Amino acid sequence: MIPYHRFDGPADAPVLLLSNSLGTTHQMWEPQMPALTAHFRVLRYDRRGHGQSEVPPGPYSMADLGGDVIELLDSLELERVSYCGLSIGGMDAMWNAANAPERIDRLALCSTSPCLSPRELWDERAATARAGALDTLVDATMERWFSDAFRAEQPATVARIRAMVASTPAEGYAGCSEAIRDWEFAGELGRISAPTLVLSAEDDPSTPPEHGRVIANAVESATVAVLPSPTRHLSNWEQPEAFTAALLEHLLG
Repeated sequence: MIPYHRFDGPADAPVLLLSNSLGTTHQMWEPQMPALTAHFRVLRYDRRGHGQSEVPPGPYSMADLGGDVIELLDSLELERVSYCGLSIGGMDAMWNAANAPERIDRLALCSTSPCLSPRELWDERAATARAGALDTLVDATMERWFSDAFRAEQPATVARIRAMVASTPAEGYAGCSEAIRDWEFAGELGRISAPTLVLSAEDDPSTPPEHGRVIANAVESATVAVLPSPTRHLSNWEQPEAFTAALLEHLLG
């Protein structure tokens, strides 16, 4: 399926694709847009089951999510792009970097992992979403995504992201949770050949820096950056300047 998408930035600039976390839309990247559009034609999209995209019945697989990206690129006649993904967005980025390497120029894998166990956790989240109780997961999500200090200092920002997650279609959240449940890619990481940035956050409880080091140790062309404490999972919001600077340094070579 071709997901909802939009372009920002100069039409003649190289294309940078941004892929979002579970429960967010293309608006997740707002803090980065002014800086990125100075250099790139930025392509943002809502993954299946999220935002303005279709909500097919789950479960989904990472091949489904990665395949949607390739179908989108084909529909836009884009042969090759740079690709930045955060969390599950980093997972579909890994999948495509290994399975469609000819489509990717530079790669950035942010706050992500080649495996997020235990499987039962994702089954529980999928079941909760399908039961119509997604809102019960959101407060714990905000605690994982933002430090205590950020939640105290930026309540309006946290409320905005909270509302984004809470409004995710139940089947979309559940289907993507099941894709994460089945995600085991450590043995495939060596197939990634694109120059790769692995960006982690020091205090991220969801995908801590050691998850990033597993990726970097397996990807020959990888470099590592770790954003300092107290940054947690949604580091592009909690440390937008440092996040964007590291990303641009990598993408601009």
